[in-house]
Amino acid sequence: MNHQKLLSICRRLMETPTAPFYEHAMREVIVGMLDEIPEVSWKLDGYGNLLATYRPPTTKKSGRPSPARWVLGAHMDHPGFVRDPKSDDGWTFLGGVPKRYLDKPSNRKRVREFGDFAMWDVEPFRYDTRSGRVFSRACDDLIGCATMIATFGELSRIGAAVTVHAAFTRAEELGFFGADHLAANWPFGKSTTFLSLETSTPRGGAEHAAGPVIRVGDRLSVFDDVATGTLTATAEAAEIPHQRCLLDGGACEASGMMAHGIRAAGISIMLGNYHNCGPRDRIEPEFVDLIDVKSLVSLLIRVLTDPAPNPRAQLKKRIRQRVGENRRHLLRADALNEGA
Repeated sequence: MNHQKLLSICRRLMETPTAPFYEHAMREVIVGMLDEIPEVSWKLDGYGNLLATYRPPTTKKSGRPSPARWVLGAHMDHPGFVRDPKSDDGWTFLGGVPKRYLDKPSNRKRVREFGDFAMWDVEPFRYDTRSGRVFSRACDDLIGCATMIATFGELSRIGAAVTVHAAFTRAEELGFFGADHLAANWPFGKSTTFLSLETSTPRGGAEHAAGPVIRVGDRLSVFDDVATGTLTATAEAAEIPHQRCLLDGGACEASGMMAHGIRAAGISIMLGNYHNCGPRDRIEPEFVDLIDVKSLVSLLIRVLTDPAPNPRAQLKKRIRQRVGENRRHLLRADALNEGA
């Protein structure tokens, strides 16, 4: 993935304000970037989720693109203040931030209004060349959105003859509002797997700058083993830096999908200052390592175009091979037992 192109996508998203239920400006920016990719079409569902599809046209040379196997997913909102519907003079904070951060006087002074919602008044976007880190008031989950746009762009650049869906969802920070509507009205067929792209606090041995984390599960669910195994096997075969951990500090939209019986898996980029909660109860920019994001795009391109073989089938083959290699011991032991 081109370094500057990825940074440009991140900047355009992160400089756009957003909050739960107030993702309209963010959605407009995303649509503008999707419209730059000829193979991508999009629509809105009944809840305002943005659903996009990469599908190249059928040609004599490439043939019909392969059917969709994956639905990438990321949310467009970030914790923030919104005007109370019962009082235009009142504000309500939506999203998971400890009360002590909200009540601290110095933090309350660091708020910037955008009409009917507000965000913490910290830097919208900064890339530190020395550390290779992106700092922003909202990495969560604009990094996931940026990754999906970048992946579509890469698929177009290489001329991939595949079909891939993506869902940019609303109001995840309050409990999967947009994802729940999407799951209840699933438009992508039974053969697809939802892949949640998130940012998460390091847990279970996960580290920054060591590659994206293929999630075994989250606080609520254990994810689909075949999908998780395919992601891991593909990363290993392609020698793409990655980690495999149980990130049980929170939950992601994969759990919301699984509650509706939809196969789901998850990948996370390690996030610093989760929900802007920095040391000493101070509001600070979130940050991620750009090298992890680039590795995630590489992994998605590989799994969408050339995934490793089904890991369950490989395991079955390995077990049967071991049984065959040791069958003579079984036969001898049984024969001795019968003769005793």
